[in-house]
Amino acid sequence: MLPTRDMMTLLLLLLFLCEAHSQVASKPNFVLLMADDLGIGDPGCYGNKTLRTPNIDRLARGGVKLTQHLAASPLCTPSRAAFMTGRYPVRSGMASRSRVGVFVFSASSGGLPPSEITFAKLLKDQGYSTALIGKWHLGISCHDRGDFCHHPTSHGFDYFHGLPLTNLRDCKPRGGTVFAPAIRLLVFVPLRLITVALLTLASLKWVGLIRTPRCVFLGLLLLAALLIGLLLGFMYYFRPLNCFLMRNRDVTQQPLSYDNLTQRLTADAARFLRRNTKTPFLLVMSFLHVHTALFSSKNFAGKSKHGAYGDAAEEMDWSVGQILDVLDELKLTDNTLVYFSSDQGAHIEEVTIKDEVHRGSNGIYKGGKANNWEGGIRVPGIVRWPGVIPAGLEIDQPTSNMDIFPTVAKLAGSPLPQDRIIDGRDLMPLLQGQTQRSEHEFLFHYCNSYLNAVRWNPPNGTSIWKAFFFTPKFFPEGSNGCFHTQVCLCSGEYVTYHDPPLLFEISRDPRERHPLTPASEPRFQEILAAMQEAVARHVQTLQDVPNQLSLGNVIWKPWLQLCCSSSGLSCKCDREKQDGRRRP
Repeated sequence: MLPTRDMMTLLLLLLFLCEAHSQVASKPNFVLLMADDLGIGDPGCYGNKTLRTPNIDRLARGGVKLTQHLAASPLCTPSRAAFMTGRYPVRSGMASRSRVGVFVFSASSGGLPPSEITFAKLLKDQGYSTALIGKWHLGISCHDRGDFCHHPTSHGFDYFHGLPLTNLRDCKPRGGTVFAPAIRLLVFVPLRLITVALLTLASLKWVGLIRTPRCVFLGLLLLAALLIGLLLGFMYYFRPLNCFLMRNRDVTQQPLSYDNLTQRLTADAARFLRRNTKTPFLLVMSFLHVHTALFSSKNFAGKSKHGAYGDAAEEMDWSVGQILDVLDELKLTDNTLVYFSSDQGAHIEEVTIKDEVHRGSNGIYKGGKANNWEGGIRVPGIVRWPGVIPAGLEIDQPTSNMDIFPTVAKLAGSPLPQDRIIDGRDLMPLLQGQTQRSEHEFLFHYCNSYLNAVRWNPPNGTSIWKAFFFTPKFFPEGSNGCFHTQVCLCSGEYVTYHDPPLLFEISRDPRERHPLTPASEPRFQEILAAMQEAVARHVQTLQDVPNQLSLGNVIWKPWLQLCCSSSGLSCKCDREKQDGRRRP
C-alpha cells in the first residue's frame, strides 16, 4: 500500500487534473458567421417574405435577435478590422484618408498591423483551436511576399482557407469591373484627348497652317498604343493576380473557380468542427456571399425569387444550416455560442450595365453600404447559445460588431488587453437579461477616417439620438444612393456639411426622414451640446498611427505578389481538389 502522504499527493493530483479537464470542457466554443453586404431586410426573421432563409431564421428562433446591431464602419476592410479587434478602425490605421477605403490588390503592403490583437489571438492563448474560412480582406504581407505580417495565421488563426482579398466583379469572367470610373478617367479620357490632338494636327497640316513633324504623330500613336496595352494587360492579369484561394500560407487555386465554391468552403468548415470535438474551438466562417460578383451552384442558380442575388443569399443560408447541423450531429450545440451578422448593409448601387439588380434589401432604412445612414450600418445580429441565452428574445438597444471581441474574450477566460482602448462592450449581461440597456452610451460612426455621425443613448431616457456632421450627396437626386460613383464618398464635393449637425431621434424616426430643429425639439441645443462634448472626449483618445490605406499602402507592388507558379505572371494552378482529399 502507498504511504498516507503519497496517497494524499495522488488524490490532490487527480483532483487537479479533474478540475483542469472540467475547466477545459466548460469553455464554450464559438462559431462566428459573417456575411458580406447582406442587408438587414434580407433574412426572413427580419421581415423578408420572399427570400428564403430558413436556417438563419432557425438561428434567430433559438437565440436573441438584435434589431439595432451596428457595423463599426459601412465598408468591408474597416468594418472587419473593428470586428476582429473590438476597436474603431481609425485606431489601427484601417480607416482611409482618401477615396479608396478598402484593399483592391492582393499585393498591397497595407493591412491589419501586427501590433493589433484579435480575438483569435486571445482565444489561441487560452488553448482554443482557431480557424478562419472564407474572406479575409485585411492584407497579406508588409515588405516581401514571404513575411505574411497581415495574414490570418499571423493574427491568431491556426488555420485559414479562403480568399485573402475579396470577391470582386473582376474575379468572375464576364462579371464586369469595379474599376470602370478609374478606367474612364485614366484611359478613355486620355485616348479621346489623343484622338482629338491627332485629328486637329492632321487637319491643320492638311490645310497648310502648320508643319507637324512625323515624330509627333508617331509619339501620340505610341502613347495611345501604350494606354490600350496597359488596359488590356490589366484586364488580363487582374483576375489571376488578385482572385485566388489560399490554404494557410499556400496558394491553392489561382485564379479561383466559383464551381461549388460555397460547398467546398462549407465542407472544410465541417471538417474543422469534426477535428475539434475534444478541444474548445473558434470558427470564423466569413462568407463570400453576397458581395458581387454574385455566384451560386447549380442547386441554387435560378431558384430564388430575387434573381442572382437571391440565389446567392439562399445558398449562403444553406451553408449556415450545414454548420448548425454538424454542431447538432456532434452534440456541440449546447456548448457553442453562434453569432451571425453582416459586415455592413446592402450595396444599393449594385446594378449591372444590363440593368440587372444585384443588391439586397436594407428594409425600411435609408442608404446602404459606404454611408452611415441606418441602411449602411444597421445589420442583422443574431446570437444563440442554448440554455445560456434565452430563445426568441428581441433586443432594440444599440450594439456593435466590436462587441464580439470582449464578449468572446471574457467567456473564454481571457483578460482584455490593458495597453489599448477597447471600444466594444461585453454583450452577455444584455443578452441574458441582466440589464435592459446597452453599455454603449455613445457610438461614433466613421466614413473612412472622417467622423461622420454620433449616436447617443442617454442612460436616463428612452430616446436614441443621432447627429450627422455631413451626409453624402445622393445621385441622381431623389435616389437612395450614389450611382455616379458606385459607392458614396466621404469628403469634398461629394458630401454636404451640416452646421449645426443634422439631428434625428432614431428611436422615433428610424427611417431618418425628419431632421429635428430648435422649433420641433425644445432640447435641440442641449442634445447637440452633449453629443459634441462626447465627440471631443472621444477625439482626445485617438493617437496618430500609420495609415494602412494610404496610396502607398494600397497600390500594387510586384515584389509582394503571390503566385503559385514560377512562369512569370501566368499564375495558374488548382491544388484545391488534391489538398481537400488529403485533409481528414
